[in-house]
Amino acid sequence: MRIDKYLWCIRLFKTRSLATEACKKGHIKIDATNIKASKEVYGNEEIIIRKNQINYTIQVLDIPQNRVSAKLVDLYRKDITPKEAFEKTELLKYSKDYYRKKGTGRPTKKDRRDIEDYYDSTATSES
Repeated sequence: MRIDKYLWCIRLFKTRSLATEACKKGHIKIDATNIKASKEVYGNEEIIIRKNQINYTIQVLDIPQNRVSAKLVDLYRKDITPKEAFEKTELLKYSKDYYRKKGTGRPTKKDRRDIEDYYDSTATSES
């Protein structure tokens, strides 16, 4: 079975065209090499998928005949993604947590002064 069809069958991608696009962009790897969407998948291969800033590692257990339900996905693949990959995304969330919450509008005059003071203090500490 083709890699794009396999990834679609085990519900990693919503459509085959999204799986094909991921292959073209180099987000799908087997044995640390980029592959084309037409590459055949066999049992016991490890596939590395870059999706949502996480490198998922999946081991192929079996090849499905067609798209399977979400309950049966674990019969065809084994997720061996290290937990550190998920912890990195949690840290990214916290690092992007800015002073101002999204959707609170323009900065007030006090906010602008605080921002300017911050930039002035970092510029003088670097010099």
